[in-house]
Amino acid sequence: MVRRVQILVAALVLIVAALSTGAPFLFLLVYLGMIVVGGSYIVTRFGLSDLEAGYVLDRLHAQTGDTLRANYTVRNTSRLPKPWLVVHNPTTLPVGLPGQAIAIGPRGERSWSVHVTLTRRGHYRVDPLALRTGDPLGLFESTAAVGSYSTVIVYPRVEALPGWRLPPAFVEGSHAERVRTPHTTPSATSIRPYVPGDAYNRIHWKTSARQGELLVKEFELEQTADVWIFLDLYGAVHAGTGDESTLEYGVRLAASIAARALAENRKVALTASGDHIAAVPADRGPRQYLKIMQTLAAVMADGVRPLHVVLVENVARLRRGMTAVIITPSLDAHWVRPLAGLRTRGVETAIVVLDAPAFAAFSPPDDQAASLDDEARSAQAEDPQAARALRHALAEHDLSWHSMVPGKAIGTQLVSRGPRPVLVHSR
Repeated sequence: MVRRVQILVAALVLIVAALSTGAPFLFLLVYLGMIVVGGSYIVTRFGLSDLEAGYVLDRLHAQTGDTLRANYTVRNTSRLPKPWLVVHNPTTLPVGLPGQAIAIGPRGERSWSVHVTLTRRGHYRVDPLALRTGDPLGLFESTAAVGSYSTVIVYPRVEALPGWRLPPAFVEGSHAERVRTPHTTPSATSIRPYVPGDAYNRIHWKTSARQGELLVKEFELEQTADVWIFLDLYGAVHAGTGDESTLEYGVRLAASIAARALAENRKVALTASGDHIAAVPADRGPRQYLKIMQTLAAVMADGVRPLHVVLVENVARLRRGMTAVIITPSLDAHWVRPLAGLRTRGVETAIVVLDAPAFAAFSPPDDQAASLDDEARSAQAEDPQAARALRHALAEHDLSWHSMVPGKAIGTQLVSRGPRPVLVHSR
């Protein structure tokens, strides 16, 4: 813009001087300037005509750490060359898609690929392809957008949990092991010869007809125990920044537990208590996996209600045979009370406490992440009595828990073991 104003002022001065003096040399400069400016406008005006362009993303759903590839193609169908084009994809991805400046000859074509690593979970937008051209003097510029926008969903990373099993509730079907049962269930696994006393409705008539003897079906307990994951997103209790934060550890932990439970053919439900309560009803299968991952990809630590309020509102929905998984960095012992009576109702609990003081000490402070809840975070990090009170409340109600600290893989910390784990308070 500054260059354009400077050239405009120089042109006006040159025209006034030529008209005032009548010097042929000045008129020659005026005509030459008109040719240059007019030529620059024509080059820019038709610089994007007769172009075909597009891009293709190799995936719209990925996990953190995956590589996204974008393939670009620009084709010139004109007989005139395109000496200068800038191709760029505006996007909200944490790592932008690099643009490229190219030149295409008559009837020419250019294709290339761009690879970026998806470093952060979330829902991101890739805008239409932007084409830009101009003249060598920078007087004019022409832009165009091609195609439509795309949405890329980056799921949280799912980690293996080889040493951990969900605690079973005390009803049939609440465990992952295959167990024979004398009751009829949908899981018929084998056949055996008929013995006196077997019910006639257990006879497999087609196989008996083929084998020439009576054969009966054997059944196993169906693995149908539900898992309800409660992810605490109350903003005042979270600490740390980036990947080494209670938020990211909690999200990865919820994703890993959900994937493990769905692989065991369990029904899984999720309640994430953020600014808006994100609730995914219990279901099983690949579609439920996608629903949970899409929800976890977007959650933030922006909740305004403490965990005990969320639990009071939701524990009544837990029915016999479920396993409630609580993931929280809160050291407030009030959230333990709503869980006290679940075992008598046939509901088991699995509690993972994210050590917020350890995360706060591990990660450097982020000035941009400061909020009105800083005082609450500092008070919690500096109060060792809160950790002791929480430990005593859990022990009083005979609730076991796991403690999670930063800098270590989730799979190495979340290990089922006999003795009760100790909640470590880090100053």
